[in-house]
Amino acid sequence: MFGKMKLDNLRALYLDELKDAYDFEHQILDGLPKMEKAATAEELKAAFREHRGETERQVGRLEQIFQGLGERADRKTCKGMKGLIAEAEEYIKARGDDDTRDASLIAAAQRIEHYEIAVYGTLKAYARVLGHQEQVRLLQQTLDEESKADRKLTELAEKGINVSAVA
Repeated sequence: MFGKMKLDNLRALYLDELKDAYDFEHQILDGLPKMEKAATAEELKAAFREHRGETERQVGRLEQIFQGLGERADRKTCKGMKGLIAEAEEYIKARGDDDTRDASLIAAAQRIEHYEIAVYGTLKAYARVLGHQEQVRLLQQTLDEESKADRKLTELAEKGINVSAVA
């Protein structure tokens, strides 16, 4: 509910955003197997499978960050990710050409990656200002993985899947 949240300082905002990220990573963990199952291109299936492992490690990093703050790892429902995953599920359920559905899954996955990149960049900036250098390092590691996943999806799209979907 809007207006109920109390943000007195950057630490409170940082903690709130961490809870949001912790939730969206769990949402992604639930969604990736569905995307893998819906994909037909083996390279795309493998990319989703690989990213699930990275996502599990990212959840672990968030738990380390909560611990470093002396806080319990807690989730706050991320409505933004709920929407992005709902859109992805529309593509998962779509009928039609396999290559075109694979292209749609890449588009949905890249929207998710870009959302994550935006959030983790912000979290890293907050951690830096708050003087949490180890957390900056952990968040940069996650940012690097998200950027790599985005580049991999672009490569899969541009070097084959989008071209196949044209036919």
